[in-house]
Amino acid sequence: MDCPEGYYDFSDDYSDNDGYPADDADIHSVLKKYWGYDNFRPLQEDIIQSVLSGCDTIGLLPTGGGKSLTFQVPSLVLDGLTVVITPLISLMKDQVDNLKKRRVPAACIYGGMTRAEADYAYERLRQGRIKLLYLAPERLQRDNFIARMDAWNVAMFVADEAHCISQWGYDFRPSYLALSALRERFPEVPFLALTASATPQVVADIADKLEMRSPAIYSRSFSRDNLSFLVRICESKLDKLLRILTSTSGSAIVYVRSRKRCKEISDYLAGASIQSTYYHAGLELREKTERQEAWHSGAVRVMVATTAFGMGIDKADVRLVVHFDPPSTLEEYYQEAGRAGRDGKPSFAVLLATERDKATFGKRLAEAFPPREFIARTYDEICRYLGISMGEGFGQIYEFRPDEMCEKYRLPPRQVAGAIGILERSGYFVYTEEMDTRSRLMFVCTREELYSMHSDPRTEEIIQTLLRNYPGLFADYVFIDEDMLARRCSLRTDEVYQTLIELRRSHVVGYIPRKRTPYLYQTINRVAGSQLIIDKNVYEDRRDAMKTRLEAMKDFIYGSDSCRVSRMLSYFGEKDAADCGQCDVCRAKKGIRAFDPEAFDERLKEFFSMIAPYKKLDTRSLQPHFPHHAKEVAERIRQLAEAGKIKVDGFYISELD
Repeated sequence: MDCPEGYYDFSDDYSDNDGYPADDADIHSVLKKYWGYDNFRPLQEDIIQSVLSGCDTIGLLPTGGGKSLTFQVPSLVLDGLTVVITPLISLMKDQVDNLKKRRVPAACIYGGMTRAEADYAYERLRQGRIKLLYLAPERLQRDNFIARMDAWNVAMFVADEAHCISQWGYDFRPSYLALSALRERFPEVPFLALTASATPQVVADIADKLEMRSPAIYSRSFSRDNLSFLVRICESKLDKLLRILTSTSGSAIVYVRSRKRCKEISDYLAGASIQSTYYHAGLELREKTERQEAWHSGAVRVMVATTAFGMGIDKADVRLVVHFDPPSTLEEYYQEAGRAGRDGKPSFAVLLATERDKATFGKRLAEAFPPREFIARTYDEICRYLGISMGEGFGQIYEFRPDEMCEKYRLPPRQVAGAIGILERSGYFVYTEEMDTRSRLMFVCTREELYSMHSDPRTEEIIQTLLRNYPGLFADYVFIDEDMLARRCSLRTDEVYQTLIELRRSHVVGYIPRKRTPYLYQTINRVAGSQLIIDKNVYEDRRDAMKTRLEAMKDFIYGSDSCRVSRMLSYFGEKDAADCGQCDVCRAKKGIRAFDPEAFDERLKEFFSMIAPYKKLDTRSLQPHFPHHAKEVAERIRQLAEAGKIKVDGFYISELD
């Protein structure tokens, strides 16, 4: 029976450390055995060989370039533990679950774990039974945690999403600065820093902050030959979006910047008979999972989402990414647009904008960096909302919901979000946004005690269903699904929940129900807002850096005098990049209009009517009519054939009745 939720207990399989390759294993055999691939992607092997030789290394691989394998493969070859620091807990847990399915001994340690879970992970680390350990950067701010690492035989450190360590990066996180303590404690252990998008300034800052010694830098070109970048300046974005989706086929993502707009656009598309759903951070975990699976399987064509959707997406056949709202930076845009066409087939990244959107860039700067007086007021209101008295709060963790606070004290939410970011970067607290935790359960009694229990039929049925479906319940906490238990026991979900609560009270199980928990960790005792110290490099310098990024994004959208892709590549340090030849600016210069599938279909009908009653049309005769779109024509013919609208026979196509 397959283990549920990706859970696997390695207690028995790796008792002699023989479940993974020996230290001298070949990286190609590891790749084949655990991932089923015969060859590495470009630069993957170069990065792996660099870290295996003990060099500090920086890898810049675009979205879909396979960053994870550059540390997962060598982790199974190196003699010791690979420690991966990553900012997203949900992504961390997903990667660990996927590795366990491949029988790779991995673990993660994060703030939402129970003591029993953490102790179990620490024991396995002490015994050397883990090859890959994922950590949130906040964990490194605890001296006693870093001291624990002395006994773990650490062979490599990995900074994933490494742009977060640079104060010039678009997503700087103060907690990432704690990584420098690892270099002080383990000066001989090599560092691998990975990111999908970084300017030369950010790359230099990453090397500086991690105290890298002459790092080897491997960078793939940010150019994506199969991806056409198009900008559409329009009056009605909804009309334009509908036209784009009805004239194309294949899986699509539509990015927006507000949760409310997610639902509105998804409903609008559904009303136009386009299968769609939506995704944002405010949804329940079950909703997120169901919607992502529906989109991933193809049951739903379009995912309308905020930027909360995307990290760790493993779907190669996304044909279209549309930005309904302009992103703030080219880094964000490149990462999100790059989720299209990861299988190498022709795909499109379309950005919709109006003339009115020009004003939003200045507004975003003002929201991200509100006046210092407002920041001081926000700090005081946060402390008042959480009940933190003056001179108190150090080391305490509080559940914190900024939206409720803004409503209670009538504060503007976006400026408050900007103030929270500045206060966090200034070291006054650490704020973790909504973190979903799945339900977990473990039997805390012995097997003998459980089997000797006298339970009512409902409790007995639930216990037996747990034992049949979730291996390892006596060894560790396992993720469970109350809805599944309810279905298999023919009960309501609330009845399952109440029974598990009763078993917890009886000390039969440890049960942690699912919960969404945003929290704030106080790093110092409360001070008066008027006494806050916000350095120039946190406020003025970063505001200037953001202004530069906003201007670059604005120029990408509204500048029409040169190739959009070459401008974007220049921003990322590729100064001599040639024109792409397929963005809307390049097409306009050549007098080439973008390929319009809807117009092609109409033209095809005309051709069929002209050759009646012969019905068969030689596709080679289409070439003079679409001289610049050979690939697009071939792809559209394939789509029409799959949809049962035409039949393909060699070079000939015929219309079906």
